[in-house]
Amino acid sequence: MTHLLREEIEKTILLTDEEFDLVLAAFKKKQFKKHQFIVQEQEPVLYEHFILSGLAKAAHLDKEGKEHITQFAFEGSWITDPHAYHSIVPASLNIDCLEDTETLALSREDRAYLYKRVPKMAVFFSEKTIADYITLQKRTLCLISTNAKERYESLLLRHPTLLQRVSKTHIASYLGLSRETLSRLLTT
Repeated sequence: MTHLLREEIEKTILLTDEEFDLVLAAFKKKQFKKHQFIVQEQEPVLYEHFILSGLAKAAHLDKEGKEHITQFAFEGSWITDPHAYHSIVPASLNIDCLEDTETLALSREDRAYLYKRVPKMAVFFSEKTIADYITLQKRTLCLISTNAKERYESLLLRHPTLLQRVSKTHIASYLGLSRETLSRLLTT
């Protein structure tokens, strides 16, 4: 399964086997059960997680207790509360598993160690940060400039198997829709 991490990294930089061994040694393998939290609001965030298997979601609960999903993380993707992780402040997101999930977890300290031992990992993480920022910008623009049907179709184009893995309630929350609006979209 660790080949997924190497494939992800080598989309940006090439690593020797020795360098990849150093990278892999910096990560801790973590196992989570379905419905188990990886991160909980108001708690410290010690790790950034690379998903090896399973599915997780990041969400914020508003004052009325309504959940607003900000991200789904599938195999081969990363998830954390970036503000809490990098700024060492309590989490503002909950990240929980929608399926049994296995991750590779990287602490801030181990990331800093990697920068010293494998300096080109700084390039990887810099490029990853830029890509994440672009993804966030696209998602924000989509939310403010497209209608519900366009948002739904765009999501399915990017993640065609999502409907088989995630409840309609979760999809509606991610799209900024009510469950009823999503149901109407699915019947038209």
